[in-house]
Amino acid sequence: MEKVVEVVAALIWENDKFLICQRPTNKARGLLWEFVGGKVEPGETKEQALIRECQEELAITVEPHEVFMEVTHEYPDIIVHLTLFNCAILRGQPQLLEHNDMKWITSVEIQNYEFCPADEEILKKVKTG
Repeated sequence: MEKVVEVVAALIWENDKFLICQRPTNKARGLLWEFVGGKVEPGETKEQALIRECQEELAITVEPHEVFMEVTHEYPDIIVHLTLFNCAILRGQPQLLEHNDMKWITSVEIQNYEFCPADEEILKKVKTG
């Protein structure tokens, strides 16, 4: 059995829109859309990992709030346990340090983007509010 990788992601709202990021071409699942985040490193809490990832990828300081949803998804190359937190931006404007692109979208616009499979369940919940 493969090891499950703990991953965290941020659901960042601005009014009625939330932030999505497009994966770089050179990474697994390149050019698919996702929520900002990444792997939890040894010794980190999920919240600490999320704050670090948002800093590294978007140059913003976020404040993680409650967990929006958790999903486990099996990709061909990896099994991820994804914890998505509702987050607020404390400081900074999101900048593209790592991703190919980013967008603020409303829940009705979700269908216009191709997301990573692990995010599909989450997006259903975002749509229904």
